[in-house]
Amino acid sequence: MTLKDEMQAYQARWAEVNAFIEQERRTAPIELRWRQLNAIYALGTALGFRREDPSEMEVFKRWAKLKEKVTNHPSKP
Repeated sequence: MTLKDEMQAYQARWAEVNAFIEQERRTAPIELRWRQLNAIYALGTALGFRREDPSEMEVFKRWAKLKEKVTNHPSKP
């Protein structure tokens, strides 16, 4: 097997891995995706990337309504 063949096989294997990962992302349940989003938000806040914005609370309220509709769980006040 030549170096070119090895590189093509290597790239083909990683293309299959990436396709599998992308399929998992598309089929992930909304609850998992919501937890991941919250984890990212918490990390950003812990690292100091949060800016205070008066209109931000409206965004949080809209997200809470969406979460409530999707998960059928009332959000905490």
